[in-house]
Amino acid sequence: MSKTNCRILIVDDQEDILTAGRIFLKQHFSLVRTLINPQRLPELLQNEPYDVILLDMNYTAGATSSREGLELLQKILEIDPQAVVVMMTAYGDIDLAVQALKLGATDFVVKPWHNEKLLATMISAGKLRQSTSEVQHLRTKQRHLNQTLNEPGVELIGTSPAMQRVYQTLEKVAATDANVLILGENGTGKEVAARLLHRLSLRAKEVFIPVDLGAVTESLFESELFGHVKGSFTDAKEDRAGRFEVASGGTLFLDEIGNLSLPLQAKMLTALQSRVVTPVGSNRARPVNIRLVSATNLPLYEMVKQGRFRQDLLYRINTVEIQLPPLRERKEDIQPLAEHFLASFSKKYQKPNLRLEKPVLQKLMGYSWPGNIRELEHTMERAVIMSEPGQLHPSDVYLAEPSAYSSVTIENEATLGNVEKTLVQQALMKHNGNITHASKELGITRTALYRRIEKHGL
Repeated sequence: MSKTNCRILIVDDQEDILTAGRIFLKQHFSLVRTLINPQRLPELLQNEPYDVILLDMNYTAGATSSREGLELLQKILEIDPQAVVVMMTAYGDIDLAVQALKLGATDFVVKPWHNEKLLATMISAGKLRQSTSEVQHLRTKQRHLNQTLNEPGVELIGTSPAMQRVYQTLEKVAATDANVLILGENGTGKEVAARLLHRLSLRAKEVFIPVDLGAVTESLFESELFGHVKGSFTDAKEDRAGRFEVASGGTLFLDEIGNLSLPLQAKMLTALQSRVVTPVGSNRARPVNIRLVSATNLPLYEMVKQGRFRQDLLYRINTVEIQLPPLRERKEDIQPLAEHFLASFSKKYQKPNLRLEKPVLQKLMGYSWPGNIRELEHTMERAVIMSEPGQLHPSDVYLAEPSAYSSVTIENEATLGNVEKTLVQQALMKHNGNITHASKELGITRTALYRRIEKHGL
């Protein structure tokens, strides 16, 4: 006989009641625990979650008022407002039953119980808990979906041969559930490509959940990705679904996956292989159904040779690989991209009739765009802000001095870390230590820049 996957806690001050309840219910449910000292109940609930609590109403010898049970019920609901509690007493007083239900109890059984009645009550309570959890999960998922739908989208723009190859690959792989790895320099539009892949896929009506792994600390990695249960750590004030679970049915986009440490890579690999996650503080694995898209600007194959990235994880995430070209290799796309950003920011800043005249275009075409599309977007936004109404001049277009980048030369003996350190140093010096401006120029988040500053001891 298969058991229902449900965690049950029986609270009573009589050992024979606890023993009888445990022996009977463990035949039907995956886990049954007992507690004879009700004073330990709050501590126990902080450390371990239960689906249904079978709670006695009287604990003091000779007590019949049920006051203690009602007080315990209130404490339980303070700790977990979604708790499913079934009250039990030897006195079948309907008034007490009504009072307990008004306070938040789910149901009521009378001792001595009939096994069939008790089993039916507990099964019903377990289904209620499951339904409540599913509703919470759906609400979280809907919130993420609404956030995703409300985010301003940027389309992949360009007709260059390099971009045509990207479009063709995206169209071929979109209808499958194959894991996709998107490679490219910072600012080339990796997340935009991932969102387009999602919109073209069979999961388009489901959620797209992006995760910036460069901004997730090691201590919060499991909580963010796999979720946690209430009380599993100091700030865990409620159950929270992780990104894997929220993305189930849709697409999970893991940006900056190359920044994961080896221990976190191992945890990620386990989740991707098994397609199940276990929230922090729980021992119940939860299946997930995701379409995985990953991205990085780091040389993963070189990192595998250096022992800095797991080969088995690389094989797991790159069933199909897409390389996004830098803007300097697709200069014919600069004009349509600039016109797109000009139209967008003209509307945003209420400056109509701005046009991309030839002198401005020539200035844009003559630049190497080390920050790629993201740098072009910021450049056009600034140009629109600085322009006079109806006029866009070359002087409105600010471009970084070539020396800011050309001074970085990669010799044979230079390492990727040295180049990264030099770029970070130059960006910080250029912006007088302003983290926000430096991170924008480098095309990374503020958190990611702080990590690199710490990494290189700057």
